[in-house]
Amino acid sequence: MASRAITALFDDYEEAAKAVDRIEAEGVPHSDIAVVASNEGERHLSRLPPVATAAHQESDAADGAGAGATVGTVLGGGAGLLAGLGMLAIPGVGPVVAAGWLVAAVTGAGVGAAAGGLLGALTGAGLSQSDAETYAEGVRRGGTLVTVRADDARADRVMSLLQKSGSIDIDERAQGWRAQGWTGGTSGADHAAATGHALTEDDTPLAVPGPAADPDAAPPTRLPPGGIR
Repeated sequence: MASRAITALFDDYEEAAKAVDRIEAEGVPHSDIAVVASNEGERHLSRLPPVATAAHQESDAADGAGAGATVGTVLGGGAGLLAGLGMLAIPGVGPVVAAGWLVAAVTGAGVGAAAGGLLGALTGAGLSQSDAETYAEGVRRGGTLVTVRADDARADRVMSLLQKSGSIDIDERAQGWRAQGWTGGTSGADHAAATGHALTEDDTPLAVPGPAADPDAAPPTRLPPGGIR
């Protein structure tokens, strides 16, 4: 059965954690849930398992750690997805704690460097370039991202749990950021209106809008209302 990535952003890590717990209680396996939360100022250091904290301390003591390097240990299994939190530094986003399937995409399947970054991981999961930019900006600004791979039978329930747990309306939030001068998270005509030129998926300026979406593509991850995709 086809699945889609349902993505939500939370201002509060605790609300995101409750959403993950509720989704796990519905029988969604850990392998289909991912969390990425800003760790600016090491705000989540106390939430990490001892082995990840120790690895972080050793990394601090070592010289030459790259900005995109994995600086913690992402564990598997345990008492739930959040028991496997590890630390990463993602270029363009900053330090985060993360767990779940998205981590492998961010780090290039665990090779140590954030090869594809968060944007590449999210677009690879099915989000549009503009949505991926917006969610990455939300994490950079201190938010917590939750992404769940769900089939059609579970999608509505997962979406409801994310909403009830306090996920924000990402479209409304992005409008506020743009009012403050942020120019990301737009595509096609919206981007042209905001910046005077359109972009391809790799941010190359275009003189004309790109082609229409493929009508035979997989179901979109954008679901109503605006807070969930």
